[in-house]
Amino acid sequence: MNALHLSTPSGGEIDNETLFAKIADDLYAKGYSIQPNALPMTLAEDLLEELHSSEELEFKTAGIGRGRDLTTNEFVRTDKICWIQGTNDTCSRWLEWTGALQSYLNRRLFLGLFSFESHFAHYRPGDFYKRHVDAFKGNTNRVLSLVTYLNTDWGIDDGGEMVLYQKDDDFSGTKVTPGLGTVAIFLSEEFPHEVLASRRDRYSIAGWFRVNNSLNGQLDPPK
Repeated sequence: MNALHLSTPSGGEIDNETLFAKIADDLYAKGYSIQPNALPMTLAEDLLEELHSSEELEFKTAGIGRGRDLTTNEFVRTDKICWIQGTNDTCSRWLEWTGALQSYLNRRLFLGLFSFESHFAHYRPGDFYKRHVDAFKGNTNRVLSLVTYLNTDWGIDDGGEMVLYQKDDDFSGTKVTPGLGTVAIFLSEEFPHEVLASRRDRYSIAGWFRVNNSLNGQLDPPK
């Protein structure tokens, strides 16, 4: 596999191995990692273009829960989502990049990550997602949450930050500006987080690395 590269604020390039090592070090030390300008810039720009130009994408109101327990609740979240299937070159490149990250983290941290799922998310002006966790302890196979941002020229007054909290009784949190190419990754069970209301259209990809909880011939996650 050819090495992917990413642009840095200084205009240089960092290879995947260096970036993934930073992420792994952060996850080991504190359980989360925030990396501005991390996604290869050409890939970030192509994903944003895909959002705006593809006729195949169909956004639907986001829900809470999974499968038969899935419900919509606009008191909790108001964004719209579209699951990524990897049916075109741009989305396939995204899944290749996350697959390389998955392989690295498995080798380095022995996480046993088995699969990855992700969706585009669109927050219209005023949209939000209230404080929540992506996985409840012992009740899910989501291990790591990954959020990648696809917004150009995002200003401090545009809002829309993700706030990552260290624990349930933490009310200050760490704000993540949703600028193009920024990547945030954290342990799904450990970190409550929310998305503050934005003042302009906000685009991102939310994804989860999962372990295999298949039992009695039932695949989980499904193929």
